[in-house]
Amino acid sequence: MRTAMLRSLLRSSSAARWFSSSSSPERKVAVLGAAGGIGQPLSLLMKLNPLVSSLSLYDLAGTPGVAADTSHVNTRSQVIGYAGEDQLGKALEGCDLVIIPAGVPRKPGMTRDDLFNINAGIVKSLCTAISKYCPHAIVNMISNPVNSTVPIAAEVFKKAGTYNEKKLFGVTTLDVVRAKTFYAGKANANVAEVNVPVVGGHAGITILPLFSQATPQPNLSHDVIKALTKRTQDGGTEVVEAKAGKGSATLSMAYAGALFADACLKGLNGVPDVVECTFVQSSVVTELPFFASKVRLGKNGVEEVLGLGNLSDFEKEGLEALKPELKSSIEKGIKFANQS
Repeated sequence: MRTAMLRSLLRSSSAARWFSSSSSPERKVAVLGAAGGIGQPLSLLMKLNPLVSSLSLYDLAGTPGVAADTSHVNTRSQVIGYAGEDQLGKALEGCDLVIIPAGVPRKPGMTRDDLFNINAGIVKSLCTAISKYCPHAIVNMISNPVNSTVPIAAEVFKKAGTYNEKKLFGVTTLDVVRAKTFYAGKANANVAEVNVPVVGGHAGITILPLFSQATPQPNLSHDVIKALTKRTQDGGTEVVEAKAGKGSATLSMAYAGALFADACLKGLNGVPDVVECTFVQSSVVTELPFFASKVRLGKNGVEEVLGLGNLSDFEKEGLEALKPELKSSIEKGIKFANQS
């Protein structure tokens, strides 16, 4: 009964795009921070992905148990858990894709500076190891603040001589997931058929959903679009407050992270027309060296960074408003990487 129910679930919704029985190349994926609130459900979701042949789970502690538990799931990939800094190299060797949800989650009252002060050092350390043990891997950065941690990673890779701007991604998929969900509710649309591009960054007002480009396109009022934009920008805070200090958006983030990782693997395997919104090195907005927009993924990571398209007046205002904050966050990451 339970098995039939799970199979039915996996055949439905957007999850169905993962679970094909076709043969795929060998792909090793590492999750760094696999014992955490995002890492555990993300590890499970990656175990369910048939494109993964080897799943490497790393954290400072707790990963042997997570790996043992996850390894019992009857899917393709072999799972190994690694714990402690001395095992990080083994976890990374031979990886095609590295996903980084490591670090502390946001708690009520915690500022972005608080988050930065803890997670920046963690990201720098992990990226230093990536540059040594799997310099050609695609890197999916989940650790917040993404607007700063992606520039940190870029600087670390530059210093090591391994930087490839086509293979470093800030995962902003949760913003897209939220925008789709909230929009579908207001538009009375089938959420599986909804598409909403989200550009900019991955925090507060730097998150800019382009509801004018959403499909399907019902005539929602300006006030509704404004409220949807605000809710998408504040989605993380909504969850933090609902969990009353006992967690952040771990489950939805794991889901979004797994969706984006799946897209990267499909791109690596040569699947055509894989397009996702993600935070990458970009010239879409000339004064911002990193920016989230639609990106075509392929065998080399980024195949093409797509333009913003036509924006409404409201979205143009939002774009101008986000630039100073996003620029500051990017510069903060670059400065941290180069001074420490």
